[in-house]
Amino acid sequence: MTQRLIAIGDIHGCRTALETVLDAIDPTGEDIIVTLGDYIDRGPDSRGVIDTLIRLADRSQVVGVLGNHEEMMLEVLHHGGSHHAWLRYGGVETLESYGFDGDLDFLPPEHQQFLDSLGDFYVAGDFFFTHAAYDPELPLEEQEIEMLRWYSLTNGIPPQHQSGKTAVVGHTANRDGEILDSGHLICLDTYCYGGGWLTAMDVNTRQVWQANEKGELRQ
Repeated sequence: MTQRLIAIGDIHGCRTALETVLDAIDPTGEDIIVTLGDYIDRGPDSRGVIDTLIRLADRSQVVGVLGNHEEMMLEVLHHGGSHHAWLRYGGVETLESYGFDGDLDFLPPEHQQFLDSLGDFYVAGDFFFTHAAYDPELPLEEQEIEMLRWYSLTNGIPPQHQSGKTAVVGHTANRDGEILDSGHLICLDTYCYGGGWLTAMDVNTRQVWQANEKGELRQ
């Protein structure tokens, strides 16, 4: 079987949608699955999403990118950051999924290991993957975290990156559930937690899988 290079957009606690998409993909040990960040917050089962991704790594090659929501949570848990913004943007749902009882040391060790494994970007073939966007003029190793993790495409789609590679990102939710494809940039955040779809794409063939939190595949 030919190796597939599959990216999955923002999951945001939508475990049912994630499991439905993965069942449809039926990943093998040859496949590389790139998850684009924002595994947690807003949806109903952030803990279950991370459990599912940890299990996925037993059967496929999983490469995870860190999203701004993971950054917010880790800033609160480990660096004394203010909790107000995180709770406002979905942290309450994450805490509930972990059965939060007031102890900030609630992450299981394997979940902390998963979060520690996440990178700022990933490069494969003609593509690079990051959570939000990029500065077109800077090498990926020199990018500002603000661009990689926080920049919204509603402020404008950046020109093609200097590498000539196609960017595959999430972060900016397309509320009509459609993939944004500008040619040099593909955005796979299709608003699953808000009633849209979770999107996965084999970037080489452009095959797409989409599911919602009801467990329905989009035909």
